[in-house]
Amino acid sequence: MDASARHLALLTETIAAVNSTLDLQEVLELVAQRVADVLEADACFVYLYDERAGELVLRATHGTRVEEMGRRPRMRPGEGITGWAAEMREPVMIASQAHLDPRFKTFQGLPEDEYESILAVPILDRGDKLEGALNVRTRAPREFTDAEIELLLAIGSQVAQSIEHAKLYEVAQRRVTELEALARISEAVSESLYLEESLEAIVKTTMDALSATGAALVLEDGKIAWPEGRPGAHAVRTPLRWKGRQIGELVCDRDSPFSDQDRALLASIAHHAAVALEHGRAVMRGVLAQEIHHRVKNNLQTVASLLRLQSRSAEVDPRRALDESVNRILAIAAVHEVLTERREDAVDLADLLERLRAMLVQGLVVGKDVQASLASVAIEGNKATALALVFSELLQNALEHGGDAVRIELGQRNGHVVLAIADDGAGLRSDAEGTGLSIVRALVRDELGGTLRLEEAGGVRAEVVFPA
Repeated sequence: MDASARHLALLTETIAAVNSTLDLQEVLELVAQRVADVLEADACFVYLYDERAGELVLRATHGTRVEEMGRRPRMRPGEGITGWAAEMREPVMIASQAHLDPRFKTFQGLPEDEYESILAVPILDRGDKLEGALNVRTRAPREFTDAEIELLLAIGSQVAQSIEHAKLYEVAQRRVTELEALARISEAVSESLYLEESLEAIVKTTMDALSATGAALVLEDGKIAWPEGRPGAHAVRTPLRWKGRQIGELVCDRDSPFSDQDRALLASIAHHAAVALEHGRAVMRGVLAQEIHHRVKNNLQTVASLLRLQSRSAEVDPRRALDESVNRILAIAAVHEVLTERREDAVDLADLLERLRAMLVQGLVVGKDVQASLASVAIEGNKATALALVFSELLQNALEHGGDAVRIELGQRNGHVVLAIADDGAGLRSDAEGTGLSIVRALVRDELGGTLRLEEAGGVRAEVVFPA
């Protein structure tokens, strides 16, 4: 087969390859191999132009493997002989000693200086836009013919078409990926009843959609929600806005730079994140309001019941009844305060009882020695209200009718909570089974499911035991 027939076959194969696949890398590798074979060259190098970086990047070779290099060779248009061909939009042919040309550029790991000749041509689209460059090299001196130069230019034109098709395909695939990511986020936001699940889905989808090394949502109070991955060389912080107000940021990290399309996708994800955040907060505010209304209603009913019980007593001292009612209401208020501070439906009894002790000692008695040994015990909020009332009644009784010393103990025993209040007074009074103790017995039995035991041993010791 003569040279013209080989050239025509190569051009035909290139056109067929360009039209048969959207895999740009596959086309480039085939071109590098077939060009080197048909032109009987020792090497062929194909560069693509990275418009954002303004650099020509080596993408395919014949004679040297790109994968074996530590870093892909890059050069700006005008650098090196191939870069000069790209910058000037015209072929460059040097028959011998190409490495002595003042335009020659060396790359670590790329043995270009072992070649004598070079033929470099630009890869241009139909509008003369630069898409890349390619060159062929020989170890022996070689004068390339005009026909070979024209052939290489024609192949460059076909490669430019392949690049154009691949870019369009990449844009389409990217759009599909973006729409799928936004659909997953919308689904997570609309279906999840829990804010944490929505935020987790948003962060993980962000990482998948942008091939990120890390992502996180930073809320307006500085709290970081669902951090994933690791920091990268490049980071984008996209604000979360709701009704003109910034309520947080979506942070995304990646080793490669972010394009304008990446930033647009992040803006869409940030919008969904803002919706999810406000939606979740609205749900939580509704649940919290409902829970507060429920607790307030129950506690007001408890206060009303205690007042009715006290009003039925045969002898009622108005001043004392009022003081006792005030203490009961303050005990309930202390439970609400602890629940609000913890922001969960559990109460640390040690914290609660210490607050009640300080309040009652300050309000009732001066000069009493009140010692407390309180272990950390957590119980549900509804039980905490009952125990606060029990504790207030028992401690108030010990302070009023006991001696100079009062001892408070809180701990656990065999799966039960044990609360004991002991004083060094004269013992049980004849009127001990009054309204206060009746309230205590009812609360321990009905609300705590436990038992109350009173003992006389150098004073009175009241012990409340109920399941933990």
